[in-house]
Amino acid sequence: MTLTPRLGVALCAALSLCALLAVPGAFPGLGGDARLTLAVFVLATCAWIGTPVDDTYIALGAGLALTATGVISSDTLFGTLGDSTVWLLICAFVLAAAVTRTGLAGRAAAFLVGGARTVRQLVHLTTAALVVTAFAVPATSGRAALALPVFLALAKALADRRRLVVMLALLFPTVILLSAVATLIGAGAHLITVSVLWETTGERIGFVRWLLLGLPLAVASSHLAAETVLLTTTRRADRHGPVRITTEEIQRHSDTPVTGPWTPEETRCALLLATVVLLWCGEPLHRVPPAVVALTGAVVAASPALGTVRLKDALRTVPWSLLLFMAATMAMGVALADSGAAKWLVSGLPSDVGPVPFLAVVIAVSTAAHLVLQSRSARSSVLVPLVVAAAVSAGVDPVAAALASTAAAGFCHTLPASAKPVTLYADLPGTPTYTPRDLLRLSAVLAPLTAALVLLFAVAVWPLLGVSPTP
Repeated sequence: MTLTPRLGVALCAALSLCALLAVPGAFPGLGGDARLTLAVFVLATCAWIGTPVDDTYIALGAGLALTATGVISSDTLFGTLGDSTVWLLICAFVLAAAVTRTGLAGRAAAFLVGGARTVRQLVHLTTAALVVTAFAVPATSGRAALALPVFLALAKALADRRRLVVMLALLFPTVILLSAVATLIGAGAHLITVSVLWETTGERIGFVRWLLLGLPLAVASSHLAAETVLLTTTRRADRHGPVRITTEEIQRHSDTPVTGPWTPEETRCALLLATVVLLWCGEPLHRVPPAVVALTGAVVAASPALGTVRLKDALRTVPWSLLLFMAATMAMGVALADSGAAKWLVSGLPSDVGPVPFLAVVIAVSTAAHLVLQSRSARSSVLVPLVVAAAVSAGVDPVAAALASTAAAGFCHTLPASAKPVTLYADLPGTPTYTPRDLLRLSAVLAPLTAALVLLFAVAVWPLLGVSPTP
């Protein structure tokens, strides 16, 4: 590994801070466990930022260091992997594998996109379809891969209108990333946020509550982003003229039928998915935890008689590296809270700042964090424990602050390497796509718009739904 100037500076700063933490007289009021936790936390963050080492490897090393030094117990480290949110994500991936195998996504795309007659209709119908996929496929990278054949079909149908193809190439990852906030399983960062809130405040955010708070924001931000992409990427002349996408064009890029009678496998899978989502939404009535509902659905989806995918094939689609990363960073969050390190870090912040300025700063920092930490889960692992501790000190509801930070961190469009969906659609052989300059132009407009929208929801919309900025 070559020591770049950026890495050298980060490493020197991290080692200097760790050396200061080792001095007994420095930082009065900071206990031994808190010093160890901060040292591990700083080294892990610098490694995430400045090294090409796998994020999961760094997180596991940090969790192991905290366990070996006695800051957290081995039960805490290993117990995070058995957390219900981890099981929820595993089972959601099994369900997603069943949906992908049947080709239901292609049918839905053909149904929605085929009804577009103008460019603006095509953009917003595509946006609506992408938002819906957040309920069927967890993780933004999986949704990006699932939607790629649909984009290629649209690009082929609009081959003589190059600017529209570039606009659609930018639209797909943009909406996929911003709409992830719709559901608890939309991104691993959401599960980390829920875990941190549970460990530090005792507040449990379930599937239904997240859906109530996140879905309106996902719909609003996705369609706002769609309009922004349309206006910043195309000219007035490009937006005029009819469009017509036929099902035959979508079929050429799909391995499964997108028209005609439904197969028994498609019918069973659609009914299963609808049942699981309805049971998730009905949790306040039947009191069955979402993870248990997801496990039941996964068992049925992989069953020999009723299933559409073999269990071993479905389990291959589960991102085990992400799950280990989540478990390790959950343990880091527990160490930050229990050792008093997070509270000490924010103890110097002014306590008389109002909720709106506090949330504005949190949202601004979280929006810009992707320029430093490319992993969405890593951003939440670093930011959310500090945001929760700071919110308590500032008299702001930690749930509102954590949700605002997590929602704002979903913006990661500035560079092709900022997120996997952006990287995927940036390089498609034989298909016109966007350049880094297009991303910068979009980000210059979309970043402040999405940050302002999250702030609006945090101070004006979420209070109507039971989450006020003030406790």
